[in-house]
Amino acid sequence: MKKLMAANWKMYKTTDQAWTTAQELVQALDALPGDREVLVFPPFTAISAVVDTFKGHDGYSVGGQNIYPAEEGAFTGEIAPNMLLNLGCSHVLAGHSERRHILGETNEFVGQKVTLGLDRGLKVVLCVGELIEEREAGKVEQVLEEQLKAGLANVAPDVSPELLAVAYEPVWAIGTGKVAGPPEILEAHAFVRKKLIEILPVSGKEIRILYGGSVKPDNCGTIISLDNVDGVLVGGASLHAESFSRIVLA
Repeated sequence: MKKLMAANWKMYKTTDQAWTTAQELVQALDALPGDREVLVFPPFTAISAVVDTFKGHDGYSVGGQNIYPAEEGAFTGEIAPNMLLNLGCSHVLAGHSERRHILGETNEFVGQKVTLGLDRGLKVVLCVGELIEEREAGKVEQVLEEQLKAGLANVAPDVSPELLAVAYEPVWAIGTGKVAGPPEILEAHAFVRKKLIEILPVSGKEIRILYGGSVKPDNCGTIISLDNVDGVLVGGASLHAESFSRIVLA
């Protein structure tokens, strides 16, 4: 399966800025390598612009940064799966640490999003990861197991590997300039793989595991070469086409 190189633009970029960056990205990559897949998560207001830019270019996809686990309803400020599909999105993020720890989303609530997203035809990237306090307390595996079990509780054991990915993002490495070293990444990804096989015995071996947390052009090559690292989820370094294109090609 191709390496999934994902960009999370978070709450950055107006529609015009997103269109420009997407154009620059396609131009910088020219012909996308056959073993790479590019996925961009723009803010909701810029999804259409990025979808339009990527049309006609193989290997590029667009996703939403969040969904609410309901078809529709009185949920002011939220967005439903069919709304993302209608805009041309193929993917959605669930459980990003900023939503867990800033907005208070529980493991169970994240699991509801994963279930509904998959049921409605979206491919889901489930984010998991520990706080620095949890790592220092020796609770990394406990945290990851709890997040994975709740996040995947109602996912079919034979779910197609193409429909689901897990992004391991140690919270202490997101936007801090710190990055987990190869031993830490190997250990965490091996544990995630083990749990995926336990929870989803039919497809767990094939589900892609991404690494996220201060990924940059100068460290991506090392990270992407590690066992059980099937792609990356990039924040700050994905905001500029020049740096993200170098990451994609790493």
